[in-house]
Amino acid sequence: MPKRWVRGNRKDYFYLKAKEEDYRSRAYYKLLQASQKFQFIKPQDVVVDLGAAPGGWLQATRKIVGSKGFVLGIDIVKIEPLEYPNVFTIVGDITEPDIVDRIKAILPRQADVVISDVSPHVSGIWEVDHARQIDLANSSMHIARSVLRDKGNFFVKLFQGDLFNSFLNRMKKSFADVKVIKPQASRKESAEIYILGLGFIGKDILGSSCEI
Repeated sequence: MPKRWVRGNRKDYFYLKAKEEDYRSRAYYKLLQASQKFQFIKPQDVVVDLGAAPGGWLQATRKIVGSKGFVLGIDIVKIEPLEYPNVFTIVGDITEPDIVDRIKAILPRQADVVISDVSPHVSGIWEVDHARQIDLANSSMHIARSVLRDKGNFFVKLFQGDLFNSFLNRMKKSFADVKVIKPQASRKESAEIYILGLGFIGKDILGSSCEI
């Protein structure tokens, strides 16, 4: 691990706060801040968390939905279990064609919310990394459109770049209200930004443009 990365994170407020409060990542605060402001996750919700490792968003989601909600986390690496009977995790690739069926087999009902913090392995070539992130966001949207209930919500990470606006426009065709969000806990120098889709209006609207 690069020494510069370690030094930067040691000085990062939310990184240190997560360590102090025993949360798995600083991303815990990103989701909590966004959800508190826009109320897109509620008590008793069924939530699907894509790219859930190491579990910071799972912790934040469980805090919001409480003991009567349901949380399912998916990642390509194994996630250390959380000690809650209503938080489940599976190892899975969101780009694989069987992932929707695997998710549906576990959910108690259609999801109220799908959240995605998925990122590609960064190559350092910005155009490549941005395109890979858009592909993963499209895969996340495909899953959201497949498992969300009517009027459900979708929260997804993107990297800013040339393809951002086209993805944003596709979001607007499937959700009644779409917002672009930069949580306070997201580093100012980071190119990451989040899109929130509120009020799912049906998976037949987009056609094939977001299919994987």
